[in-house]
Amino acid sequence: METVKEVKKTQTMYDNVMLQFNRMAEYIDLNPNIREILSITNNEITVNFPVRMDDGRVKVFTGFRVQHNDSLGPYKGGLRYHPTVDIDDARALAIWMTWKTSLAGLPYGGAKGGIKIDPRNHSLGELERITRRFTYALGDNIGPEYDIPAPDVNTNEQTMAWIVDTYMSAKPAVVRSQNKHVVTGKPVGSGGLEGRDRATGFGVYLSIRFLIESRQETLKGKTFIVQGFGNVGYWASKFLEADGAKMIAVQDAHATIYNKSGINVEDLHEHCKPRKGSIEGFDADLEIDPQSFMGINCDILIPAALGNQITVDNAGLIQATIIAEGANGPTTEEAEVILLEKGITIIPDIFCNSGGVIGSYFEWLQNRSGEIWQLDEVMEKLEKKLFKVFKNLEKEVEENQIDWRTAAYKIAIKRIEKTYMERGVFP
Repeated sequence: METVKEVKKTQTMYDNVMLQFNRMAEYIDLNPNIREILSITNNEITVNFPVRMDDGRVKVFTGFRVQHNDSLGPYKGGLRYHPTVDIDDARALAIWMTWKTSLAGLPYGGAKGGIKIDPRNHSLGELERITRRFTYALGDNIGPEYDIPAPDVNTNEQTMAWIVDTYMSAKPAVVRSQNKHVVTGKPVGSGGLEGRDRATGFGVYLSIRFLIESRQETLKGKTFIVQGFGNVGYWASKFLEADGAKMIAVQDAHATIYNKSGINVEDLHEHCKPRKGSIEGFDADLEIDPQSFMGINCDILIPAALGNQITVDNAGLIQATIIAEGANGPTTEEAEVILLEKGITIIPDIFCNSGGVIGSYFEWLQNRSGEIWQLDEVMEKLEKKLFKVFKNLEKEVEENQIDWRTAAYKIAIKRIEKTYMERGVFP
């Protein structure tokens, strides 16, 4: 095991993902030609597009779409709306999507994108116009058999509905219905999948439950803390609470609350609804210093916000025995060294939050075949799929005595390597 001093401090998510990839390439002795291919992205699209605001002014927005690799199938990945979105973040997230879809055994490659924007500063009408204009600017850089976006940070089923309507409207009338699966995560009435809203959070919950049960334990009485109480944080917490676990702390960008006796998940969710998702103001008596969040004594820590939240500066404070990465890239490389030395089990993001992309795959299949699946059927399929991935991971961990992220990356990258070895490189 490397010591902290041997790990160069990373600055961005892209630094982090490339450190992880290069380390893994060495570990599995990845074919050098395939390593060369996977170390770069296939396509990077930047679009600048004008949108008229409610007051009549025209503002120009910048959007991105990065397509990393499509050796296993069409590009797949979310679109996020956030002030920090840039091309480096999109690269990192696209690469992680490639590993995630490969690990899950899906016929997809990896992509990611978004708009550099704070959606809280815009009305619903402005967000609709921004989304539709972004879709138009992307044009045929997305498509139902080419690149399929989905919701991500600060985007939702409404965002996807605007995208699919805009994209289909640009197609000839006779083929519009064949393009419904250009995005996933749509409202059910617009071709969406029952249960897609909770799929990512349900997957986070299942990854924790599977691990706990593999240790001959149950979730009853376990305590957990959540960073980020959006869609993923809420649903993961809801399922954990239903299984007997207790949420004792929550943090978002505006507040940190802590109650050793427990915080009711549904009460907090209801509080957040009219406040654009913020937990601020839930109970002033429960608010604590944000810097103390990571050091709260608990069984499970769920980072479900943005990347690079667990760093060398706070990793030593963490008292949880399990970290379940609901967010993409929440743990830096140097922080992971500290955590593993402390004996903390990290359920890696490319498995932990893969319920979302698996749910997206089900929606995509449903649209392509013209079927309609019921909620119980969807949840059963999702649990069955994730359990199979977990057992593959568990076997790799136990047979090779390696950590869970190393096992996940090994399985994911080896599958892609096998595909390239079988097909060759054109021409």
